[in-house]
Amino acid sequence: MERRKEEALGDVILRYLRLSGLETPLAEHRLVEAWPEVAGEALASHTAEVFLRGQVLYVRLSLPAARTMLTLHRDALVHALNEKAGARLIHDIRCV
Repeated sequence: MERRKEEALGDVILRYLRLSGLETPLAEHRLVEAWPEVAGEALASHTAEVFLRGQVLYVRLSLPAARTMLTLHRDALVHALNEKAGARLIHDIRCV
């Protein structure tokens, strides 16, 4: 019996996700799910909805002061969320 090249299971799964077109949707899901952790308790507690359209993350906030906080920390949040997702998925966060 011929022995084949060994590969790590994680590499095989990642290759499968790429070939089947599931890598980006999975990363987008990780990004949205990371919002409460990355945004922190102050923003997350006033967040009604988080969704992606294109490369923009839209956040529906229930408190005007939370909008100000989001505006002040927008760049840091974009960077942290992209890092959590493992890819550069978003370039902006907007309030709706």
